[in-house]
Amino acid sequence: MKVSVVICTYAMERYDVFSECVDSVLAQTYDPLETVIVVDGNEDVFERVENDYGEHEGVTLHCNDENKGISYSRTKGAELADGEVVAFIDDDAVAEPDWIDELARVYEETDANAVGGHVAADWVTEKPDFFPAEFYWLVGCDERGMGEHMEELRNTYGSNISYRRDVFLNVGGYDQNTGRKGDRHIQAHEAPVCIRIANKYGTGVIYNTDAVVHHKLFEYRGEFRWLVFRSFWQGYSKRIMDLLLPEASGDKNDYLKQLMIGFVPARLKSLLAGPSLPKVKQLVAIFVFTAAVGFGYLYGLSKSNSSLIGEES
Repeated sequence: MKVSVVICTYAMERYDVFSECVDSVLAQTYDPLETVIVVDGNEDVFERVENDYGEHEGVTLHCNDENKGISYSRTKGAELADGEVVAFIDDDAVAEPDWIDELARVYEETDANAVGGHVAADWVTEKPDFFPAEFYWLVGCDERGMGEHMEELRNTYGSNISYRRDVFLNVGGYDQNTGRKGDRHIQAHEAPVCIRIANKYGTGVIYNTDAVVHHKLFEYRGEFRWLVFRSFWQGYSKRIMDLLLPEASGDKNDYLKQLMIGFVPARLKSLLAGPSLPKVKQLVAIFVFTAAVGFGYLYGLSKSNSSLIGEES
C-alpha cells in the first residue's frame, strides 16, 4: 500500500523548520512512500524547494499561482498524490521514523477510512507555567483527555492525520471556508472533512498514539495574550462550523462538560492538597481561555449567517 505525505509551506522565514519536517518524512522507514510538497504561492520558496528536493526520488513538487490557503493547498496535494493513503503533517513538525509505519498498519489491519496519531508538544523555549494541558488544542497538540489508543474519534489534528485518498477526495477534501490563509485566523480545519466522511461512510478517525509527530511551539505560542486571542478565534470558528455542519454543534457541550465536571474539580482538589503558584495560574487560564472561546462564538452569532460565511469564502 503506497502512502503519500503532503507537506504545505509558504514562508521563507520558516524554511529551516520546514526542511526539518521534510527530512523527517524522507527518513521514514515505510516503503513505498511519496512526498508531495505544495508551496502556497511563494515563488522564492518554491525555487529553493526545487533546488533542495527536486532531485529526490519519490518527491512531487507544486506551487500555487497565488496564496490560496492551507485548505486549498492540502486538497491540491491530495489530488496530485498517487498513494492509496494520503497523510498530512504541518511544516513546523517533525515525524518519528516509524510514523507512517504506524498509520499504515491500522489501514492494513482494519477497515479504517481515516487514521490519526499523537501530536506531541515540542517547546522551542521553556513551556509557560500557566499553560494547562487541557488547552493544548489551542496550539495544535493533543490535549488532556484527547482519547485512548485506537479509540475512534471525530478527528485528530492537522499535523498528524491521514485518509484513504479516494474517500478524502470523494467528500471534497478540506473546506476552504476553514483553515489558515495569510493572516486569517479561522480554525476548525480537520473537523468538517472528518464529519463528512463519518456521515457518508459511517466511520470516524482511529487514534493511534504510537504514530507520533513533534509539533514545534515557538515563543509566541506561549504568550498569554496570543493564547487568549487564539481562543477567541477558536470560538468564532466554531460558530462558522455550526453553520457549515450543524450536526457538529454538540461537540462544544461535550468538551465543556468534561472540562468543568471532570478536569476543573480535579485541579481544585490538587490545589487544595498541594498549593502552588503554577496550579493557580493554570486554573485561572482555564477560565480565561474558556471565556474567550465563548466571546468569540458570541461575536460570530452577532453577524448574519450570509455575511459570516461570505466573508470567509
